[in-house]
Amino acid sequence: MNTAGTIDRPLTYDPQKQAPMKPSTHDIAGTTPEDFTTSGAKDSRQNRTREMQLIPEALARAHMHDRLLEAEQERRALRLATARRMQRRAERASMRARRALAMAVMQ
Repeated sequence: MNTAGTIDRPLTYDPQKQAPMKPSTHDIAGTTPEDFTTSGAKDSRQNRTREMQLIPEALARAHMHDRLLEAEQERRALRLATARRMQRRAERASMRARRALAMAVMQ
């Protein structure tokens, strides 16, 4: 099946290789509307610059950077909570040891 490309899905994205626009059947042959010129169409097709094509990549990169920062902050918070829990546990063990030592000395 050899079908030509459509406006939404052209065969090629290179503006130089795209087929020129053909007039419709209801247009009078040999006339062009005042606001339409072939050079204008070519210029509008060449508006797709490399920077514009790289915008989705840049957005994805920024999104991943934000996600990595969030993950690092969550890991830091988890480590801090774990350290505080371990500190409380050590303090309780120290108090138990002091009490046991005091009980042993008292007897």
